[in-house]
Amino acid sequence: MQQLQSLDYIVFFFYFIVVSGYGYWIYQRKRSTVESTKDFFLAEGSLTWWAIGASLIASNISAEQFIGMSGNGFSMGLGISTYEWMAAATLVIVAVFFMPIYLKNKIYTMPQFLSQRYNPTVSLIMAVFWLALYILVNLTSILYLGALAVSGISGLDFQFCMIALAVFAIIITIGGMKVIGFTDVIQVFFLVIGGLATTYLAINLVSGEAGIDGVMTGIKMMRENHDDHFHMIFPKTSPFYMQLPGLTVLLGGMWIVNLNYWGCNQYITQRALGADLKTARNGILFAAFLKLLMPVIVVLPGIAAYALYSKGMFQAEMLDADGQINADKAYPVLLNLLPAGLKGLSFAALTAAVVASLAGKANSISTIFTLDIFKNYIGKNSDEKTLVRIGRIVVVVSMILAIVVSPYMGIDKKGGFQFIQEMTGLLSPGIFASFIMGFFWKRTNSAGALFAIVGGFLIALAMHNNYFPFADWTQVPFLDRMGLVFLICVVVMVILGLVMPDEKKGLAIDTAMFIPHRSFIVGAAVVIGIIVFLYAYFW
Repeated sequence: MQQLQSLDYIVFFFYFIVVSGYGYWIYQRKRSTVESTKDFFLAEGSLTWWAIGASLIASNISAEQFIGMSGNGFSMGLGISTYEWMAAATLVIVAVFFMPIYLKNKIYTMPQFLSQRYNPTVSLIMAVFWLALYILVNLTSILYLGALAVSGISGLDFQFCMIALAVFAIIITIGGMKVIGFTDVIQVFFLVIGGLATTYLAINLVSGEAGIDGVMTGIKMMRENHDDHFHMIFPKTSPFYMQLPGLTVLLGGMWIVNLNYWGCNQYITQRALGADLKTARNGILFAAFLKLLMPVIVVLPGIAAYALYSKGMFQAEMLDADGQINADKAYPVLLNLLPAGLKGLSFAALTAAVVASLAGKANSISTIFTLDIFKNYIGKNSDEKTLVRIGRIVVVVSMILAIVVSPYMGIDKKGGFQFIQEMTGLLSPGIFASFIMGFFWKRTNSAGALFAIVGGFLIALAMHNNYFPFADWTQVPFLDRMGLVFLICVVVMVILGLVMPDEKKGLAIDTAMFIPHRSFIVGAAVVIGIIVFLYAYFW
């Protein structure tokens, strides 16, 4: 494959200098005289709505989307976009119903919510679960897949790429949430511009024409020649039904995936927890609009790669060591077709996505460990300066752990995107049940929450390994298993809430806070309208 050329390196180093320089300027300009935990972990309300929205997307989009979703676009087509478009609808729900509860009750971390609503035991167990998930699944997979992609495109050593990405992310992370939030705006700029450039040129290659006319012709050719790649809902006869089981993506487990990810997830909600409600809602709505755009950047290139492959292009490049087609190679292969300069821009976009996600995850790992474990159980009398220092140490330690552990996690065997979905899905149903019931049913108690978090995980694990009785769970789609585990958790929580009186730790809720401002309602209506149109058009 063609490696990066001098112009590509110039473009990439321009990106590096802009992000690093802007981050340092933000750090110096907004640095407090005395560092505090709220300032370091939450940016103390200094993030604007556009910084919050951009940071949400930057933390979410990484190598598993660029590589994994493009690979899914190559194999199954537009259907994988349901993760992005349903997420846009979910963000509207989170902004309306979740954020007011967090902000009204001064929640800064997700374990803090569990402690405030239930008890410290529930909070500690969940904090440990989250740390394990964030380090062993999220951080490791992003670092591993990111280094794999960067190494494959640049020709640099894999281990060197892994260390370089980790160091770059650490530099950004130790500046605190202010630096992460504002540099994420730059990261998203490169991500969107570079991603759109890749899509534009890939579709031009399909049509054999240049310019906007080439894009229109290319899309028309892909629709006509590969219509099977332009459907959102898969029937049971589809080979992809196990991954996206029909209407479950609209009415079932996909809601659990998204509501848990966007509403009960530290490294997502953390961006908005330090802001006022109106700013937080506007930022989340901005992220919803960006989400609608993501399939154009991460899925369409995969479909274009499939169209080019069907024409006989890069037949050898798409094969793995065993001679089998490896769909995850679609995006790196496309990047190697780009001209010098634009390839550097797309390479910068991929790097921006990886580094921003690493920084976001590392900051949240640091936040949970420092505020929910160290402060409560180890260094109870620590001052603010000590806590911030501990937070920075945790960032470095977690990144080192990710570098050491990632080669042994089997990420490459399942494909990065599927690996993350399955591993996260073991915890998602129970976590979401404990949060949603804790929000809206006062009789939910700590025993029910413990069952949902621990019992839900064990049930999901038993199903995943087919140890759970009554059925062959390997034949049940993953999203349907998640939905069933969630229902089991809710039923048990209701029973325990009715038969076991517990300390009733209700939340401060004012129904008026669920009514958003007018401009948000208009924007949310536009988002939902676009989603309905997309599903109706590509059914």
